[in-house]
Amino acid sequence: MSQLRLLPSRLGTQATRLLFAYDVPVFSWRSRSSGPPATFPSSKGGGGSSYMEEMYFAWLENPQSVHKSWDSFFRKASEEVSSGSAQPRPPSVIHESRPSVSSRTKTSKLVEDHLAVQSLIRAYQIRGHHVAQLDPLGILDADLDSFVPSDLITTIDKLAFYDLQEADLDKEFQLPTTTFIGGSENTLSLREIIRRLESTYCQHIGLEFMFINDVEQCQWIRQKFETPGVMQFSSEEKRTLLARLVRSMRFEDFLARKWSSEKRFGLEGCEVMIPALKTIIDKSSEMGIENVILGMPHRGRLNVLANVIRKDLEQIFCQFDPKLEAADEGSGDVKYHLGMYHERINRVTNRNITLSLVANPSHLEAVDPVVQGKTKAEQFYRGDAQGKKVMSILVHGDAAFAGQGVVYETFHLSDLPSYTTNGTVHVVVNNQVCYRRRGHNEMDEPMFTQPLMYKQIHRQVPVLKKYADKLIAEGTVTLQEFEEEIAKYDRICEEAYGRSKDKKILHIKHWLDSPWPGFFNVDGEPKSMTCPATGISEDVLTHIGSVASSVPLEDFKIHTGLSRILRGRADMTKNQMVDWALAEYMAFGSLLKEGIHVRLSGQDVERGTFSHRHHVLHDQEVDRRTCVPMNHLWPDQAPYTVCNSSLSEYGVLGFELGYAMASPNALVLWEAQFGDFHNTAQCIIDQFISTGQAKWVRHNGIVLLLPHGMEGMGPEHSSARPERFLQMSNDDSDAYPVFTADFEVSQLYDCNWIVVNCSTPANYFHVLRRQILLPFRKPLIIFTPKSLLRHPEAKSNFDQMVSGTSFQRVIPEDGAAARAPEQVRRLIFCTGKVYYDLVKERNSQGLEQQVAITRLEQISPFPFDLIKQEAEKYPGVELAWCQEEHKNMGYYDYISPRFMTILGRARPIWYVGRDPAAAPATGNRNTHLVSLKKFLDTAFNLQAFEGKTF
Repeated sequence: MSQLRLLPSRLGTQATRLLFAYDVPVFSWRSRSSGPPATFPSSKGGGGSSYMEEMYFAWLENPQSVHKSWDSFFRKASEEVSSGSAQPRPPSVIHESRPSVSSRTKTSKLVEDHLAVQSLIRAYQIRGHHVAQLDPLGILDADLDSFVPSDLITTIDKLAFYDLQEADLDKEFQLPTTTFIGGSENTLSLREIIRRLESTYCQHIGLEFMFINDVEQCQWIRQKFETPGVMQFSSEEKRTLLARLVRSMRFEDFLARKWSSEKRFGLEGCEVMIPALKTIIDKSSEMGIENVILGMPHRGRLNVLANVIRKDLEQIFCQFDPKLEAADEGSGDVKYHLGMYHERINRVTNRNITLSLVANPSHLEAVDPVVQGKTKAEQFYRGDAQGKKVMSILVHGDAAFAGQGVVYETFHLSDLPSYTTNGTVHVVVNNQVCYRRRGHNEMDEPMFTQPLMYKQIHRQVPVLKKYADKLIAEGTVTLQEFEEEIAKYDRICEEAYGRSKDKKILHIKHWLDSPWPGFFNVDGEPKSMTCPATGISEDVLTHIGSVASSVPLEDFKIHTGLSRILRGRADMTKNQMVDWALAEYMAFGSLLKEGIHVRLSGQDVERGTFSHRHHVLHDQEVDRRTCVPMNHLWPDQAPYTVCNSSLSEYGVLGFELGYAMASPNALVLWEAQFGDFHNTAQCIIDQFISTGQAKWVRHNGIVLLLPHGMEGMGPEHSSARPERFLQMSNDDSDAYPVFTADFEVSQLYDCNWIVVNCSTPANYFHVLRRQILLPFRKPLIIFTPKSLLRHPEAKSNFDQMVSGTSFQRVIPEDGAAARAPEQVRRLIFCTGKVYYDLVKERNSQGLEQQVAITRLEQISPFPFDLIKQEAEKYPGVELAWCQEEHKNMGYYDYISPRFMTILGRARPIWYVGRDPAAAPATGNRNTHLVSLKKFLDTAFNLQAFEGKTF
């Protein structure tokens, strides 16, 4: 091998190019690129043959002294020379630096011929797809390039590229280990080698794979496509494929006949996708897969539901009835967005398999990470760490696959331990190959813009007829059998169509992609409308606190700075106090004790963006040795997963949404590094989280932790944009509610999501536990603090968290003002961090008796009942809403009309805060402090609103 490492500097250009045919293990100097090889200038005047001769003579002395590939060549060459099969030929038309025949030995010539053939084989593997026949319409040049690569033997004269001639076509050549075209044969004639390469790489399947760096993967692909006879099917397989094509195509024809003017986003032109998906599922089931989760866009979705997932046809057909009434709450969705879940016997393998198609919006690729998250969760609950039982299939359109960034964000998760699903089957529908017969949808007229293309499309013979004619011609099926198969499926469709006319009510719950058996009652309703108290025993709090302040593993060296943090936790536990991080620890730990899996994901969540959490301890002396104390709380606890994500919001939030979809008995949280980082995940928030239940009757308990607060740190890391979440909340600002005994839980059940801004660690603890103890699931949006993480006043004691205590939607004033409400002149309502600024300012001005401050902890759904109590407690006083956000942001536009409803519009609620602005915060520290002082002065100026009208 030492001699081989010197090869680049010793070879001439021709020999170098030929030797480049070898794969990575042969020559360590070979480039990783799969493109044309580089040529290296020779350090001596001669060409590459002198080196080959050296190898030959070394081999003669000792065959073990040369690389095994040379040994193989020389043995074969010696056999052919001794039998007289090697014949000299005239000099090549390509001169380069190759010596004439007269200056070479017969052996070295034969070796170069073998090397040339190996280079030819590699050329087809790399560039054969450039001449593959991928255009069924015959209107394009080669799909990938307009030129034919010069190293492919498309005509006899191209042999000269390799210094070969027509006379060489019938010579036998040794096949390298990097091809499987020989099957059980080790040698083939050049003519047969070229024929088999063209058959594999230049027909109607294009293979582009040699860029893959993994040799084993390349070999797997070669074997699957190059092995002779690999594309031959048995008669039974051909009949099965025909039957599946019949179902695929006749389903589309049936819809077109019955509802010709309805949008269907049919599969015309790509009907073969149905048998393809069914074959993938059959093979997967055969290999042990029990659960397949699909995500796909509109095109062909109804066909997949009918013929892959096996949705009842009458339930699909009734969707076209314009008089169909909805029985479920919410808006519902169009038929080609809906999902499905079905458990059945796979007829090919006779094994149980569960199939689910995830509902998704028109944002074509947004479902990709959702499918991956759901797949990961199903693997987790089954203990399927290697992805041997649960797999995902994603179907894409070609333009969306290449053009939408979430595709890459999803791929980006594939190798991260807490996000990998151990592989996904991607099916890309190439709309240039799988042409659409009717344009974007059935209401489209593609002749407007693509007249020549659609003239060709209209001339195309449907794939079913092509395949049926082929099978009939070869005697695999008879015309009668084919017609009977068509009649049989048409009859199935007609019978289902007849039954669909009896369906007058649409139940979206029948289209659920993630049912939760046993969680709801048989009608899909909550089993109760109460929520138990969320507090836990003092013993459990103490135990969690002690583990949170310790290192459960022996001989584990932690950072000295972390030692101080753990001592601080121990002191707080001893004093029965918690800060924000410890309260979160208590909530997570108590749920784990109750068998609830907790998963926290996001950028830097293990330590916490603000270095407050430290849920993963790192040994300072042993690389990659870590400890998660949360997983050492109890022997039989549920597992806790905390995982730093890639720098992706769109992909990761979609993934966590899918993870939360799989089971109601898990607390799944995504934390943004800063609250406004959810901007790039807005599609998931708008299309899945805010509207998911309304569109698809899909409950989801995902929690979004969004750090929020004006700290003078500039506009980018200040606001989590609460106004956006509140604008999308579905409670009615003008409807005066009826305050029943179960008003709190009923409100939560009716809302589309819950929005909170907690001001105390205890309330944060309770809202996390309430998320699981509720008899239903709603997304929870939490605006979390930054400076309050270490604020000396932002602490809670165990008394606020023990058994019998619960989440406080509103925290009323409990100081001097509350004890003498008749002396109060102003009642300020606020939420979040600004409360501590207000209390500090009130104390400095000595207005504790004249100004009451009430905290709104749950903003949406709006706590009408408790706000009414507070307003009645201080009759006649001025009411003000104070926020640190600008007036056109934050909460004021949401709370103001709801206060007006409670107050009967009899008195105003005045605004106190920053003026409207375009940016959420200033980038100047001094400006920030000036504006803070200004609105605090207004808040406690008891004459500020005199003479003003509302």
